[in-house]
Amino acid sequence: MQVTTIGIDLAKNIFQVHGIAENGDVVFNRAIRRAQLLAFFEDLPACLVGMEACSSSHYWARQLSALGHDVRLIPANYVKPYVKRGKSDAADAEAICEAVTRPTMRFVAIKTEEQQSVLFLHRARDLIVRQRTQVSNMLRGLLAEFGIAIAQGIGSAVKFAKDVLDKDPPEIPEVAVDVLTNLSNQLVALHLRIRWYEMRMRLQAKQDPRVMLLRTIPGVGPVTASAIAATIGDARQFKNGREFAAWLGLTPLNRSSGGKERLGRISKMGDRYLRRLLVTGMTARLRQMKVNPDRVDPWAIGLLERKPTRLATVAMANKTARIIWAVLTRNEYYRPHYA
Repeated sequence: MQVTTIGIDLAKNIFQVHGIAENGDVVFNRAIRRAQLLAFFEDLPACLVGMEACSSSHYWARQLSALGHDVRLIPANYVKPYVKRGKSDAADAEAICEAVTRPTMRFVAIKTEEQQSVLFLHRARDLIVRQRTQVSNMLRGLLAEFGIAIAQGIGSAVKFAKDVLDKDPPEIPEVAVDVLTNLSNQLVALHLRIRWYEMRMRLQAKQDPRVMLLRTIPGVGPVTASAIAATIGDARQFKNGREFAAWLGLTPLNRSSGGKERLGRISKMGDRYLRRLLVTGMTARLRQMKVNPDRVDPWAIGLLERKPTRLATVAMANKTARIIWAVLTRNEYYRPHYA
């Protein structure tokens, strides 16, 4: 029997592959080592291949697509309902093979090497930002024990650290001064490293015209624009702006039943990093409203008057996600339309 559909349960070294024929009969369900996987698929005719969207899935999708196979990536949550009783690699591969054939299944777009390279920058920068926050919080906590308070904001913590290194340290015991100097060096070094990542992102962004289009949207800076362009690739994979906003987890959960509409909090599904960047950008926009109210659209002002601040920022992020989809699909700059 000729195999037509294959489900692969990805792993580090041992992969489980489940293949079925056109009539649904199982052709094979076996384990294959990493070094043998490409050779195994080279000997097979072109077929439909399903994999969970996880670590290394985009790499294997590109490799198998180059061999002529139709590769599709499935979110792991969408595969779980097809897993029968028990948990094993063979059962997971069978479930993936079943899920990939469903006509209503939603798939993840395969990322290119260029997209993943840009995301390298974002993932590394995000790690350094978290480390900088940890070190600054440690500084604040330790110095508070000696009655020394640092003003709010990461800028104040970095300025304090630079003053410790360039000027006389505070009057605390010698052991504490040594620790403070060490932490101050670490904080300043992390801050400079973040600046390097941001400069590298700006250089990379100049090579992508989509980033320049996205930066015309209020509240979307270079980091957010670069992350969006590298993550979603072609925005036409989404039918409309609401579908893109739902993919980011910015739409409310629908718990409607019996003809009664009940909407809850946002789903928080999808890419957490992009969602955080958008909400952070809208929070910055709200701060600008207090300084320059003329530069903000009346819809945002009216929203802030009716709703709490955090709810308003999430609603603005939802609207911005729809604008992002429109800008990318139409390939044109953002032009605001104020009522």
